[in-house]
Amino acid sequence: MFLPLSSRGNESLLDSSNSSGNGDSIPMEQESSTSMSSVASSRKKDRYTGNARRFRIFGVDFSPDSVAVAMVYFVQGALGLSRLAVSFYLKDDLHLDPAETALISGFSSLPWLVKPLYGFISDSFPLFGYRRRSYLVLSGLLGALSWSLMATFVDSKYGAVVCILIGSLSVAFSDVVVDSMVVERARGESQAISGSLQSLCWGSSAFGAIVSSYFSGSLVDAYGVRFVFGITALLPMITSAVAVLVKEQHVPGPTRGQNVLLANPSFLESSRENIIQLWNAVREPNVFLPTVFIFLWQATPQSDSAVFYFTTNKLGFTPEFLGRVKLVTSVASLVGVGLYNGFLKRVPLRKNFLATTIIGTAFGMTQVLLVTGLNRQLGISDEWFAIGDSLILTVLGQ
Repeated sequence: MFLPLSSRGNESLLDSSNSSGNGDSIPMEQESSTSMSSVASSRKKDRYTGNARRFRIFGVDFSPDSVAVAMVYFVQGALGLSRLAVSFYLKDDLHLDPAETALISGFSSLPWLVKPLYGFISDSFPLFGYRRRSYLVLSGLLGALSWSLMATFVDSKYGAVVCILIGSLSVAFSDVVVDSMVVERARGESQAISGSLQSLCWGSSAFGAIVSSYFSGSLVDAYGVRFVFGITALLPMITSAVAVLVKEQHVPGPTRGQNVLLANPSFLESSRENIIQLWNAVREPNVFLPTVFIFLWQATPQSDSAVFYFTTNKLGFTPEFLGRVKLVTSVASLVGVGLYNGFLKRVPLRKNFLATTIIGTAFGMTQVLLVTGLNRQLGISDEWFAIGDSLILTVLGQ
């Protein structure tokens, strides 16, 4: 993950030493020796103090901001630790059917539908004088609260919906904050640099998913779902902790007792202008058509809940095995990021989308083989088929 930058060649610092006269040879040699010692110590200091700039993460310069972005995405991936636990909690503890489980999963995605609102809030209403740091801290605290409640008090589907919704909100808000940092850094850069930044984000998320998925199933088997929820509650605190790494200027806010709108008379006017600019941007064909594609893609009914019930009730997949499947898909996700970063980030996006959509559609239909049992007629066990199918689709998705 950490790749050293190519070092510059050593430059000659005392080119005039051979052309000097002999009359002042002794003082010149002493002065030259002192100068060489000073330069050497200075270069040695620069070499050690500049080590942070000599490394890159997925092609991105190593800096405090990069660490903060990477850690927030790492937490997003590591929160997958609770995904299996939530599924088994809804199925076995609350005894919900697949339709109710799918409905709750749909509610959990609601905070992601209004992500532009979070960017508007963080940009327009600095919290304690900061637009980035404070909201990262708040997001981490909300996430820790939601999973702590899941680990202790929640014992109904309504309580589960509220906590899952709050947890999803915390992840969505922190995602918007770090995405804004990535956008600011990528503005004006080439597609290759922008691709490297995206590789940093998704690579960190995949690494977090690898770490968590290795333990997700075995922990549910050994200690139960509430124990897993308690461990998950610790992860959002990392988001709060890395907020101190974000470089940001303090923004003066309204004085005590002063209304926010009165403190900024042009707030309503600027908000109106932002909405108009957003609408004008959405109307552009280059933005509108991809937006429609993403909307239709996300509006497609998902079979995740039904497949989970089928694989656990009919095929007898255990939590530990499902955890291993998630481990394989997490590794495949990291492989997909590496393939894109190494070979595809300079390929036009249109070609990438076309190829992966065609191949992904073909492989996405292979799930029918598992449901109908045709894979066994082909000599492939249910376990190996599930692993292989998930691996290929994850690589294509990344």
